[in-house]
Amino acid sequence: MTVPWKKLGCLYCPGGDRHPKLLTHAANPLAVPLAGDTYRVFYSGRDDRQRSSVGAVDIDIVKRRVLHEHFAPLFEHGPAGSFYADGVSIGNCYETSFGHYMLFMGWQNPPDAHWRGEIGRLAVDRDLRLALDGDGAFMSLDAVDPVSLSYPWVMSDGPGDRCRMWYGSTLTWDGGNGEMVHVIRHASSEDGNRWRREGAAVPYEVDKAQAFSRPTVLKDAQGYHMWFSYRSGTGQTYRIGYASSENGSDWTLRLEEAGIEVSKEGWDAEMIEYPFVFEHGGSRYMLYNGNGYGKSGFGLAVQDGS
Repeated sequence: MTVPWKKLGCLYCPGGDRHPKLLTHAANPLAVPLAGDTYRVFYSGRDDRQRSSVGAVDIDIVKRRVLHEHFAPLFEHGPAGSFYADGVSIGNCYETSFGHYMLFMGWQNPPDAHWRGEIGRLAVDRDLRLALDGDGAFMSLDAVDPVSLSYPWVMSDGPGDRCRMWYGSTLTWDGGNGEMVHVIRHASSEDGNRWRREGAAVPYEVDKAQAFSRPTVLKDAQGYHMWFSYRSGTGQTYRIGYASSENGSDWTLRLEEAGIEVSKEGWDAEMIEYPFVFEHGGSRYMLYNGNGYGKSGFGLAVQDGS
């Protein structure tokens, strides 16, 4: 059984004078260490047309204090017709001998079709500046994943540049209850550039957990641990779930062991979603979003006993 999470409150919510590309929301928080207890937390903010771009704040994790807010976006959504024309929702960072990268879900919302996503990659330089890596999507729709892709998480896992990826893939927009079936799949790579898609990872169940998003994975002596957001299809808003695996490929769904729930009131009383789990100073932390898909900002939790 996993250790419960202790909530430490909302860390950051956009307010005051805002850049037009970062008017609202601080979704999909992604923490990158700077020095000491300070992290740069990247997030996806929105403009007045709900298109998301990448913003950032520098935060002292231990003191739970914002040290610096970056006014301008570090990377903007793409031009019309691009695979990220309608938004950039970030996943996580990984590093190989080829470079340092950040993966993201690129949104497309064409007027004559259903919205869909594909996976893009950003190159991250020493100063944590972001630039699109390549001319198109890093992972596109294909015969294995023909409908829509979402939030990737990559982990270095083996000798050399060997990596594993867990990502979202839509099976159908309606599982029979008005909710999509969007599952978490697994891929592997020897160099972090070319990927083998290896099929389903986390099992789903209609009316229980069928719309997954934003996996975050850690590995320790007990095996692999994954937290994610999910919807049941019964009308309930996003919750954070948990799954475990001995090998990283075959997972057991353990929703009751997530260790975190909505609060009775406040910024995360309606929903909790988009977790990002990381370790610092001997403790395990979770950044996550609350009400409004990140409109109420992001908060921090720590595992009790860590």
